[in-house]
Amino acid sequence: MTTNHFKGKQFQQDVIIVAVGYYLRYNLSYREVQEILYDRGINVSHTTIYRWVQEYGKLLYQIWKKKNKKSFYSWKMDETYIKIKGKWHYLYRAIDADGLTLDIWLRKKRDTQAAYAFLKRLVKQFDEPKVVVTDKAPSITSAFKKLKEYGFYQGTEHR
Repeated sequence: MTTNHFKGKQFQQDVIIVAVGYYLRYNLSYREVQEILYDRGINVSHTTIYRWVQEYGKLLYQIWKKKNKKSFYSWKMDETYIKIKGKWHYLYRAIDADGLTLDIWLRKKRDTQAAYAFLKRLVKQFDEPKVVVTDKAPSITSAFKKLKEYGFYQGTEHR
């Protein structure tokens, strides 16, 4: 039995999905999404769009991940050092061949354990790509080798 997450809503399921999709995919404000929908004859307030994003954002992201799970040929992964509230952190980021962000992860340390956890998290979410391109930092290279020993990334080339 499937659950209808949109039952009892004032707007049709398609309108809600499009509104949340515009917000998430194109990094628009709630008011910009409201304006786009208004141009298409749909009058909805920006606060309603906000509530939809809060309610359906995670659900739609999970559906998208499931649908696109095996569509990635190559990933590019890197980490950068950023300052947040006066403290330095490492931001790990992975993108697909189209430049879309697969995942990000903020860590206090740049070490093999952090890289290992991030790479493992990626493969569990999206399966193995054909190629992973990195800057070959020692922590990432070590983590990649360790994951291969445990049976992950068997068909993946590390460049």
